Amino acid sequence: MTAQDYDSQLLESVSVRRRRLRDALLFGAQRQRRSTDERLGKLFAGVVIAAVVCAGCVGWSFVSHRVIGKSPYGTSVPSQPSTPPPPSPSMASSTR
Repeated sequence: MTAQDYDSQLLESVSVRRRRLRDALLFGAQRQRRSTDERLGKLFAGVVIAAVVCAGCVGWSFVSHRVIGKSPYGTSVPSQPSTPPPPSPSMASSTR
């Protein structure tokens, strides 16, 4: 075994030990349980964010429809339907 191999093994073992100590400090003895709890917390936060975004979309639609008075297609909503035009004289003579 050469000196360089020994040095690389020593450095690797030190890095593995530091990572294990860091994980033990951060997560404790119940590492699996805490990561599951963290996942559930992230899932719950995602559901809450999605609900807030949906509520914002519904609110914006309501405000834009009621207050601004526009339809979802960008044109104003007519208050009364338009009446059809009177028949042309050529059509009146052809029906006799």
